[in-house]
Amino acid sequence: MVVLSALLVAAGLKLFLIPHQLLSGGVAGTASVIGYLTNPKYISLIYFGINLPILLWGFVAVGKKYICLSMLCVASTTWFLTIIPQVQVTKDPILASIFGGVIIAGGIGFSLRAGGSSGGFDILGSIITRKRDVPMGTVLFIMDGVIILTLGFMKSWDSALYAMLCTFVKSKVVDIIHIRHVKLTCFIVTKRKDEMVAELNRLPHGVTVVNAEGGYSHEGNTMLMTVTTRYELAELRKVVVTVDPTAFVNVLETVEILGRFKRLA
Repeated sequence: MVVLSALLVAAGLKLFLIPHQLLSGGVAGTASVIGYLTNPKYISLIYFGINLPILLWGFVAVGKKYICLSMLCVASTTWFLTIIPQVQVTKDPILASIFGGVIIAGGIGFSLRAGGSSGGFDILGSIITRKRDVPMGTVLFIMDGVIILTLGFMKSWDSALYAMLCTFVKSKVVDIIHIRHVKLTCFIVTKRKDEMVAELNRLPHGVTVVNAEGGYSHEGNTMLMTVTTRYELAELRKVVVTVDPTAFVNVLETVEILGRFKRLA
């Protein structure tokens, strides 16, 4: 999945953005600007060179597995940027901005879901989303926006506005794919309390046990409450159905969490 993500990022750049000298924001955008001002052939090497110190810093700040997958994605993206020919798929810069943003966002999102990143600002964004309940796409949009506005003053506002459109589309698609920041509260009513609690305790998040009574039957039940992420919901659903197929489950989207909650990458 990481290599496929790298292919999507490189394809979005070489087939849509670079032919129109558009920007995608972040490290790829910075490398593109330097390449436009010097020689577009060196964009792949510039991209790798800028990512290298960020990856080394992230190796210490984030974690080995995450950074190793990110290194694989960056190296693969650099290679794909070298071998994919530069082809102008569309002559319309607006279409190029939109579809380039969608394809690049697909690469970023799938890389994040695989446990890595496409490097650059994604690493900084991952650090922020681990500490704050902020969507990854929003973080990338803010950081990319600062870079693009700066480039607008230095180069061309037309290019900057096209780049902002690309970045906006990219941020929305990333949030659709990267769903680990979305928190869900699950209420599970079951008669198999001990078995259900034992299995749910194998998952990363805690469980609260509440004694309950059926309003119609007046029979005693147990209601379990746990907060999880949308990314982990499938595993929780599998556990509930396996332990008690007759359990009643209500899943609500959580607006805010105060207190201790284990956040995954």
